[in-house]
Amino acid sequence: MDKQPISREGYEKLREEIRRLDDEEMPKIAAQIAEARAEGDLSENAEYHGQREAQGLLQAKINSLKNKLANCYIADKALMPKGVVSFGSTVTIKDLSDGSLEKYELVGPGEENYDGEIMKILTSSPIAQGLLGKKVGDSVQVAIPRGMLKMEIVEIVDP
Repeated sequence: MDKQPISREGYEKLREEIRRLDDEEMPKIAAQIAEARAEGDLSENAEYHGQREAQGLLQAKINSLKNKLANCYIADKALMPKGVVSFGSTVTIKDLSDGSLEKYELVGPGEENYDGEIMKILTSSPIAQGLLGKKVGDSVQVAIPRGMLKMEIVEIVDP
């Protein structure tokens, strides 16, 4: 898997989330497990088993976030190419099937947000992969879960 670009802010946000989960949430669950363990027979202790499951889920989330960070590199948006779609670009596209306009900003892991006027999509997403390196006026076809998306690039705002 190729490393994905991420902004300094996105990197710091992921690191802080990992720190918070490791240093604040894990000790809380460990304390709750200790309390449940003190109640006696573990084979019939639902509280104990519930907390152990919560601990496992939290550890899985921490591992996932650490994996995201390991597969990223901090990219300086100012050094990205101008006039073509790249990491950090905000792209306005016209859906050729209905003429509607949508705006996408290409971001790194942990920075995505699909709500709002401008959708922040991962550079690894199918739509972003189809747009990368393209210029205003280029037509793009991208296979998405609901079929083939045909679009034209209307505007690119460089990072």
